[in-house]
Amino acid sequence: MSRVGKAPIAIPSGVDVSVDGKTVRVKGPKGELTRKLTGSISAAVEDGHLKIGRGDDEQQSRALHGLYRALCQGMVEGVEKGFSKTLDVVGVSYQAAIEGNKVRLQVGFSHPVLLEIPKGLSVECPSPTRVVVSGCDKQQVGEFAARVRRVRPPEPYKGKGVRYFGEQVVQKAGKSFVGGEK
Repeated sequence: MSRVGKAPIAIPSGVDVSVDGKTVRVKGPKGELTRKLTGSISAAVEDGHLKIGRGDDEQQSRALHGLYRALCQGMVEGVEKGFSKTLDVVGVSYQAAIEGNKVRLQVGFSHPVLLEIPKGLSVECPSPTRVVVSGCDKQQVGEFAARVRRVRPPEPYKGKGVRYFGEQVVQKAGKSFVGGEK
């Protein structure tokens, strides 16, 4: 049995988990998430814990067992605490701002780049060089943060671009005169 999959998920107070056939629904203070289970994977709520099980010992079922347990753990954690990703905008006159339901990035192009904020996410810019993406769905938060970073990833010579907070950019040495004296 999967070591990850067999561990029960504790359901904290304030979070409501319901299982309807192959659908797991988690509701909490930060929102509501739903996941449909596939294959021979099943779920059950027993004495304050969500338990994920599998019907057979096939390779596919063993792989999905741990996966669905981790996804359900993320759902419970997301509706209780939420997830967030912080991005830094690095570069001379590079800026980010919120305009309605869009993120406006000025990152060295001749035009500003506008990205629509997906439903269920909260995006804020505490300063012109910082973007904070938060929400209850871990996958959605990570995907939107990656879309913002993809607009102008950090380049290796000066390190300019959009990077995750704390991300180390390895900088290359530029060209230099190598020939010696004449």
